[in-house]
Amino acid sequence: MIARKPFNGRHMTAILVAFFGVVITVNMVMATLATRTFGGVVVENSYVASQQYNRWLAAARKQDALGWSIHSSLDAHRRVEVAISVKDAELTGFARHPLGRAPDLALTFTRAADGHLRSNQALPQGRWSVHLLARKGLDEARLIETLS
Repeated sequence: MIARKPFNGRHMTAILVAFFGVVITVNMVMATLATRTFGGVVVENSYVASQQYNRWLAAARKQDALGWSIHSSLDAHRRVEVAISVKDAELTGFARHPLGRAPDLALTFTRAADGHLRSNQALPQGRWSVHLLARKGLDEARLIETLS
């Protein structure tokens, strides 16, 4: 028969140190990843933002009543391509990295031969939140879409 060493305080200490070492290491890794990937606050002051909620709803209803159709996508060269149902509408916009890792990119558009509006600037690789503002006269419509 093989003789076993008795379980003692050193064994228990080693088990506890290993267990809590793994827990603390995992927590530190997760906290580091979370702080490196969070792009910041969504709004500076949620109370002030809530005061504008009814105004935002009214603007959304007004935009829906216009019946404008705006669709955006990326072409083969990663330029933003926009199809809009309103003829001669002016389009402006910018692209924002969703995690705030890169500065915003201003977008200017020219009308392509197929009638779509195409940005003069190509987006870098990755996912981008594209904010568009279409205007014709006093009417305007906004679109925020994620492209990758």
